[in-house]
This record gives sequence, C-alpha cells and structure tokens, in this order.
Amino acid sequence: MALAAATFNAPILASGFNLNSFIGRTSSRNFIFKTCSLASHVTQRSIGRSGNEINFRQKEVKHRHSSQRGFFTCRYDATTSKENEENISQATLIWRAIKLPIYSVALVPLTVGSAAAYLQTGIFSANRYFMLLVSSVLIITWLNLSNDVYDFDTGADKDKKESVVNIVGSRTGTFIAAYLLLALGFFGLTYTSVEAANMRAILLLASAIICGYIYQCPPFRLSYQGLGEPLCFAAFGPFATTAFYLLQSSTSELPITCTILSASALVGLTTSLILFSSHFHQVEGDKAVGKFSPLVRLGTQAGSRVVKVGVAALYSGTLLLGLTQALPFTCIILCALTIPVGKLVVSYVENNYEDKGKIFMAKYYCVRLHALFGVALAAGLVAAKMVARYHVPKPLF
Repeated sequence: MALAAATFNAPILASGFNLNSFIGRTSSRNFIFKTCSLASHVTQRSIGRSGNEINFRQKEVKHRHSSQRGFFTCRYDATTSKENEENISQATLIWRAIKLPIYSVALVPLTVGSAAAYLQTGIFSANRYFMLLVSSVLIITWLNLSNDVYDFDTGADKDKKESVVNIVGSRTGTFIAAYLLLALGFFGLTYTSVEAANMRAILLLASAIICGYIYQCPPFRLSYQGLGEPLCFAAFGPFATTAFYLLQSSTSELPITCTILSASALVGLTTSLILFSSHFHQVEGDKAVGKFSPLVRLGTQAGSRVVKVGVAALYSGTLLLGLTQALPFTCIILCALTIPVGKLVVSYVENNYEDKGKIFMAKYYCVRLHALFGVALAAGLVAAKMVARYHVPKPLF
C-alpha cells in the first residue's frame, strides 16, 4: 500500500486553469486544491498567499480512484473498500480461506517451548519437533474449518466470501474434513506423548483442544459470549507451549519453571491479539447474529485502545520478567528488536479502525508481531544457553 504523491500542476493545467492569475486575485484567502494520482491516496494541499509567500501544507485524504478516457476523477466517499471487496478474485479468496500466515500459531508455541526445554537440558529432538509441528498444523486446520462450519450455521459467515463453506459449497464435506484432521492431529500428539512417556503433556494438549472446541462448537460457543480471547490465551499459551516444552525431554520429566510459564504467557498474549484484531471488520455481522465479541461490546475505537494497551503490556511484561530473572536477559534484548513491529500494529489499528476494508489486514499485522516476537523469544532462550551460560531455571513443581 505504497503512497504516491500527486503532481500539483498537471490536473489544474489540464482543465485550462491559470494558477498564477488565480493566486493574484486571492489576496490572503485560503483555497484547497485536490489532485489525483494512480495511487490509492490523494495529496491535499492548502495554498495560502500572504505577500510573496505561498505556504504549502500536505495532508493525506481518502479518495475513490477511477479512470475513464485518460483522466482521473477523485471522489471522497466510503465506497472504495466496499467495491474492492466485491471484486476480489477467486485466487485471493482461496488464499484468505487457507489462512496460511495464521499457522504461525502452531509454530510459535512449539518453537518457544522447545527453546525453553533446550535452556533447561541442552537437548533438542528434531524428529519430535517436526512430528509435533505436523500434528499441530492439522489441529489448527480443524479449528479453521470447524469455525467456518459453525459460523455458517449461525449465519455469521453469510456474507463472508472467503469462508471455506461458501467457496466449496458443501457444509457437510467441510465438517467431515475438519474432524478427520482433528483425529489425525490428536493421534500424532498422543503418539509423541506416549513415546516420551509424559502424560502431563497429553493432558495439557487435550485441555488446549477442549478450549478450541468450547470456543466455537455447539452447544458451548463461548466465543459468542466474548470469551474467545481468554480461551485462546490459555490454549496457545500455558497449555500448548508448556506441553511442547515437556515433550522435548527424552530421559526424565522436565520440571515446570518460572521461565516456561513466563514465556508461555507472552505467547498466549500475542496469539490473543491476533484473535482480537480479526473481529474489527466483522462487528456489524457479529452483532446481527448475536455474537458478542469484545469488539461488539466495546466498539472499534475502544478496541483500538485495547490493542495499544496489549502491545504495551507485551513489552513492559517482557522487561519486568527479564529484570526479575524469570526470563534470560538475552530475551529482553532480542524481543526489544521487534518493538518497531509492535508500533506498526498500534499505528495501523489506530489509523484504520473505522475502515472495514483496511482494518481487515490488522490481524495479519498481529500475525507478523506474533511470529517475530516468538522467534526473538525462542532465540533469546537458546542464546542464554549457548552464549550467556544462563543458570538452569529452578523448578516450581
């Protein structure tokens, strides 16, 4: 979404307008000229004349861009995003339905949990890591497909073109595929837990899956009561991340430490931000079907402030956990490098929370933060073991 500045004189000269003679007649009055370009924005320049000085002030404003017979017309209305949404290509819809970036929520808890185990033992099992990764991806696919099925049943996805049910045209087929993937994914997780002889891990993973089920599936559908974010936090944070940590041990059962609990809480927070931001563009549809997500209750303006507080809590919490030695200091340093991404998330939501077309992308900005922060956190845990010689975290239980 690059911004291109429009040229100032061309649109005026094209209409036969003499700028110099016009300014000569304006004295000290101010006028607004609106000019267009091929980009999706317009530059608005305020021109004032006082004596021999002309002051220019540039400001971005929304516009509607169309092209006919070699000239461009600018209109300041809210139809651009709506029209763009109506003309989405099938390939784009399929890409949105796949939700490939969202699968970082399978990768990050596993990577951070494995890094925490490496800090504790100095051991990493690549085979077990990839087995758990494949199983986790299958579970996330079940979540996405079943969510589309049940939102189709309630009418929440009636106008959602990227819904898998709407794309394939089969509610039953999507439902069957979802639960086959759940069975395969859970089998992989169970097999790995049995191989590691760790029943605590499979109980935690089962709890994470139960959170996903009661979040969206009947008769619970707790997401309709605004409880999706707490469930998301628990499932991907303390439950999944801690379970993956436990499954990296091949000799003895790992203890639960402040480090793994702290790291899992940060993973849960970034994952919850993705879910929270995904509802900005769905407020009206959710309200119509009785889905009282936090954004339906708060409104998008207050929701943008929640995102700001959430990002601030993420980095201040990381600093606090580092200062109290719950996390290695290397985690503070590397996670701090992702602050520009956090600021990008906040500014994007604050600037676009009223634009349904643009705010759709907010969740992908949060995915970027989630992935980069998770990688930085995992790298900090590994670096603490390899470089900083960080002491082994003491067990809590």
